Parts: sequence; structure tokens; C-alpha cells
Amino acid sequence: RWLFDRAVCTLYAFCGVLFGLCSLASLTVLSMVCCLKVCYPAYGKCWDAHAAVLLLCVWVYALTFATAPLAQWGSYGPEPYGTACCITWETSSREATLYILALFIFCYLLPCLLILASYALILWTVWVSRRAVQRH
Repeated sequence: RWLFDRAVCTLYAFCGVLFGLCSLASLTVLSMVCCLKVCYPAYGKCWDAHAAVLLLCVWVYALTFATAPLAQWGSYGPEPYGTACCITWETSSREATLYILALFIFCYLLPCLLILASYALILWTVWVSRRAVQRH
């Protein structure tokens, strides 16, 4: 069972969601920057100077979704086994359902699709370049 009070449970869940979202968003941005640098070298150079801005955007993105349950859009609570805390998945309120849906679309599905598309484009560019080199 969870050994601490509700405030520590909320803080624990908030940190888990924040750092998890930050990690996935960082990987997404990294894959997109790599894609730009490999596939579009002229545009890829401009991102070197904007690394701090990209990092700030990642943190703002993660903070937006992690603080939403603190603003009563979704909620944090003990997991079903009671040993840790996370997003309360089984609530049936409309706001919680919309939060979980938004979390799924914008924090899981969209980043995964962007990562897949970025690396697919990198592979395609490498394949096309390899074929062009082999012809010469």
C-alpha cells in the first residue's frame, strides 16, 4: 500500500508524468532535428542556435500536461495495486476522460508517429543516396 499521504502521492505522480513526458518529447524533438539535418541539410543548420528554445518548448509541453491534473483536469491518485501513484485512469468523469484522451493523442500517439516518420525519412534518404552513389 502507499505509505505516504495524498500530497506526497500527488507529487510522486506529477514527477513521474512530468519526467516521462519530457523524455518522450525530447526524443521526438531529437528525431525531428536529426531528420532535418540528414534530409534537409540547409534547414538543419538553423536548429543549432535554437537548442535552448527547443529544450524550453519540451519542458513547457511536458509541464502543460503534467499540471493539468493539478488544475482539476484529470487527477492523480494511487495505482490499482496501491504501491505507487500515477494518473487516475479509471475515473469516469467527462473531464478525466478528455484528459486521458488528450494525453493519449498528444503525448503518445503524435510523438510516436513523428519519431517513426522522422526515422523513416532518414532511412529513405540514406537509401536513395546509397543508390545514387552506386550508380556513379
